[in-house]
Amino acid sequence: MIPPLSTAAAGMQAASARLEDSARRVASGRMDDYAVEAVEQIRAKSDFSANAAVARTADEMTGTLLDILV
Repeated sequence: MIPPLSTAAAGMQAASARLEDSARRVASGRMDDYAVEAVEQIRAKSDFSANAAVARTADEMTGTLLDILV
């Protein structure tokens, strides 16, 4: 796999896991500060979006390179 794509995929997986963990903590109701979890969920969403943008850009660059070479 192309390094930027694998890095972006790993980042998206990590962000998804963080969001899932936060959602599980909120659903369990065993926490004192929901604001902390809200911030964590927003951060996970932003991280996922940033990594998805990296993946899209890497895909576009690969497509452009293939168009040039073919």
